[in-house]
Amino acid sequence: MAIMLGVLFLVLGSVCAINPSALDGTAVDWSKVRSIDEFDHYWTRLPLELQQYRDAGVLPGSLTRVTNSFVATPGQFPYVAALLSEFLTGTGLCGATVLTNSFLLTAAHCVSQNAVLLANGGLAIMGAYDRTVVEPEQQRIRFESSGITVHPQYTATELRYDIATILLNSPITYTGRIQPIRLPAVGDTRTFADVQGTVSGYGRTSGSSTAPASQYLRYAFVPIMSNSDCQTYWSPLYVQNQNMCTSGANGQSPCVGDSGSPLTAASATGPLQVGVVSFGSAVGCTSGYPAVYARITFFLQWILNNTDY
Repeated sequence: MAIMLGVLFLVLGSVCAINPSALDGTAVDWSKVRSIDEFDHYWTRLPLELQQYRDAGVLPGSLTRVTNSFVATPGQFPYVAALLSEFLTGTGLCGATVLTNSFLLTAAHCVSQNAVLLANGGLAIMGAYDRTVVEPEQQRIRFESSGITVHPQYTATELRYDIATILLNSPITYTGRIQPIRLPAVGDTRTFADVQGTVSGYGRTSGSSTAPASQYLRYAFVPIMSNSDCQTYWSPLYVQNQNMCTSGANGQSPCVGDSGSPLTAASATGPLQVGVVSFGSAVGCTSGYPAVYARITFFLQWILNNTDY
């Protein structure tokens, strides 16, 4: 028994040595942070026809920089957070949205390796212009595995119910650089089809598997499609009522690392979050394929039940 435990300790020690956490409290070793597409669980939830692109190096249609994306000015998107989740195999980068001073909203695959194995915790960075430096306007707050709530119908082998909430260890203090997002009202039945959306995040500016994530918050204007139009690209098995899509025409698309980031639409009282980045970039960020999101209005009651929004 002692020999077996010793072997197990050595094996676990080797795994930790190969994939150490990038986090030390609120300090980040960015050289150890990996894009979420470098983790197995990002791919196992995708259809088999997309998993073939994992080792392609340069994904189809992604030889050029994503067009029509811009570096945000400080405070332009005060509701966006950089999310660093600690998995057994390393630290992954995603996006998230500030819902309240205690809760964030993100994609389930950003904080969960499968339906039962959650991230060990992690770090949220709010108010960042350049995520790679500690700016005085930033607030860096950790979260625990116990603070992660993944939709109960999410699994790691399909694309459904890709949404999660995160309870932070301590409250956010709102500032000019950090503010909560607004969500549609209960009962809002709009599809937002043909509305111009805005997607923002710290993902790659190219679909190349060797391209780094952007150190600066970036954004792009993306036309929101009807689901019927989106289903001419994606099977109805993958695009359902719980999803929404944005056109990938002219290379306008969220890219890898933008998972969990918000899609917003303009309203009379400011930006309204209508989607959470779920999938699409696996076929190439500039391939022309639509990006697919979790639809906020579909999940609104679940969000209300699992946060203090």
